[in-house]
Amino acid sequence: MKKEVLIIGGGFAGIQLARHLDKSLFKVTLIDKINHHQFQPLFYQVATSQIEPSSISFPLRHIFKGNSGVQVRLCEVTHIHTIQKCVTTNSGGFKYDFLVLANGCSTNFFGNTAIVNHVFTLKSTADAIGLRNHILEVFESSLAVDEYQRLGLMNLVIVGAGPTGVELAGAFAEIKKEILPKDYPGIKFSDFTIYLVEGSANTLNAMSHQAKSASADYLCKMGVELVTNTFVKNYDGEVITLSNGQTLPTKTVIWAAGVSGNRLQGLEAAEWTTANRVIVDRFNAIKGVENVYAVGDIACMYTPKYPKGHPQLANVAINQSKTLAKNLKRSLQNVPQLEYEYKDLGSMATIGRNKAVVDLPFLHFKGYMAWLVWMFLHLMLILSVRNKLIIFINWAWAYITRNSSLRLILRPSDNRVSASQQDKFKGTK
Repeated sequence: MKKEVLIIGGGFAGIQLARHLDKSLFKVTLIDKINHHQFQPLFYQVATSQIEPSSISFPLRHIFKGNSGVQVRLCEVTHIHTIQKCVTTNSGGFKYDFLVLANGCSTNFFGNTAIVNHVFTLKSTADAIGLRNHILEVFESSLAVDEYQRLGLMNLVIVGAGPTGVELAGAFAEIKKEILPKDYPGIKFSDFTIYLVEGSANTLNAMSHQAKSASADYLCKMGVELVTNTFVKNYDGEVITLSNGQTLPTKTVIWAAGVSGNRLQGLEAAEWTTANRVIVDRFNAIKGVENVYAVGDIACMYTPKYPKGHPQLANVAINQSKTLAKNLKRSLQNVPQLEYEYKDLGSMATIGRNKAVVDLPFLHFKGYMAWLVWMFLHLMLILSVRNKLIIFINWAWAYITRNSSLRLILRPSDNRVSASQQDKFKGTK
């Protein structure tokens, strides 16, 4: 009889595990609270109107179309019962022989709860669309307000100068120069100021000295105001207060400062880090819990090469899942399992057109070639050939024309017909 493998999360880790498990040995159920896989590295391009949301969002049922060994369930896990080997969700219960957590991370506000309801985050396609809507509405509003109100609309603050923050700042700086003045000739865009606030001394603090220096230099030349060694103390939706004493009126604060694991109830025996990552052994098994594993961003694996745990990167998630798929099969065959270790292939970030930084194990470079490498490797990570082609065409068109036509404000509206309106329609043809 096939063993039941229950996977929680349809990100890079969950998708790859479901794909690589031996279907002759395992029956797979993939649970997620949204019905699509999201390509997080390009959320910022959706938010800045460079690519379509559908280009980086992939319906889970389409991914596993024709694969009867994988069942997709749209629901949210509320509790894990490790003794009974089952989980409860808002749509009922599921039993398992092996449980794999691949539910990733969410935004970390570092205890600053006062700002949670006022800032924008970028952890989902919906977040990216919401931010795009807001940015466009800001400029629409700025045409009809007085000078004092306009000041808050024309300040954009990005918190966190990791890859997401740097890429957002660069993208906004480019559309400020190339695109928005054509759409809004009535706005003085020299007043539109982009601030990038970082708690450490550098942008891209986890990368090489060359990458830190080059990214900061690029951003400054593009007109981004860098505010380093500074934290956010408060933001009430109108004014942001920084630890250096500076206050800025702003209607737009984007929080890109860190992540925290999506902790699930029922794993009291497990060990967790302060960032809510669950500690796993070299086989991705959660210590103290039988037949429960974790892969990807939520898993923290300490190794001699990575004594603080592996970096939270797509490549780590993908390869952990591939190794775990082999090990689950080996466990049924009573064959020794394989220890996982991350092979560092490098890191990179793009700052804008022809501007990127790349750190390889033995080489660091920047500029046009780095930008091409960044584009190629991100295209390769996109799931479908069709979407690779669509994104490539979008990028090529934007490169040639320095423009895109995706600046749509899309808000849900209640267009349901009321009961009284229905009565009016009765008997009409």
